[in-house]
Amino acid sequence: MDKAKKQEIIAKYARQEGDTGSPEVQIAVLSQRIKDLTEHLRSNKKDNSTRRGLLAMVSRRAKLLRYLNSENHERYISLTDELGIRRK
Repeated sequence: MDKAKKQEIIAKYARQEGDTGSPEVQIAVLSQRIKDLTEHLRSNKKDNSTRRGLLAMVSRRAKLLRYLNSENHERYISLTDELGIRRK
C-alpha cells in the first residue's frame, strides 16, 4: 500500500483531524493491507512468511473489532458494513 492510499483511508475514517490511532482507522488500514496480502498470496502460494504475517494482521483486526463492538456498537455495525467484514 502506498503512502497516498494510506492517507486517503486515514482521512476517510478519522474521527477528527490528525486521528490515526482510533480503532476505526486501524481496522480500515489493516483491512486494506489484508486485501493486498491476500492478492499477493494468490500468486505466491509458497510464501509462508507472508502468510504468517497475514494471519497476525487478521487476528489483530479481530481484536480491534471486538473492542469497537464493546465500546460503540453502532459504529461497529456501520464500519463492518462499509468495509465488507463479516460480523460474528
